[in-house]
Amino acid sequence: MDDQLLASISYILPAAVTGYIAYYMFKSYLFQQNSDKKMQLLSERKKDSLPLKLQAYERMLLFCERLHPCKLVMRIQPISEKSTNYVSLLILSIEQEFEHNLVQQLYISEEAWNGILKAKNIIENKLQQIAKTTDSSIQFQQLILDEFNNNSSPSEIAIAILKNEVSKLIS
Repeated sequence: MDDQLLASISYILPAAVTGYIAYYMFKSYLFQQNSDKKMQLLSERKKDSLPLKLQAYERMLLFCERLHPCKLVMRIQPISEKSTNYVSLLILSIEQEFEHNLVQQLYISEEAWNGILKAKNIIENKLQQIAKTTDSSIQFQQLILDEFNNNSSPSEIAIAILKNEVSKLIS
């Protein structure tokens, strides 16, 4: 009886070890296959979303370029002689363009979006401050050109943030 038990164990033990090894190898193989499929899907998803992200960064870069005070006053001519009317027109133009690009925040980083918001708000505030110093829209234009030709604009800082983000995306 002991001989039969030892003979049975001698047959069952190698079969159990072989079965365990086969189970472990098959489990590892399935896990690797699943992981590879996830990576492939993620790669395809990123490949599909990259053009959308780049387009959003392009649009926001264009917004920041158009937000630059010197370019703004060159592009939009005064509607009256009063600087308060002119600054209202400039701010209205900024706000309309901003609202047009509002959805782009879905595709760009939070840091880039916050940089754009800060630049927009700083420029609007600066325009209002300068408008308070003069009544003439022509003099207001000249003050804006003098102020921002010599100093860097907040929009240039936002552009630098956007460029940095895009370089991270495409590298």
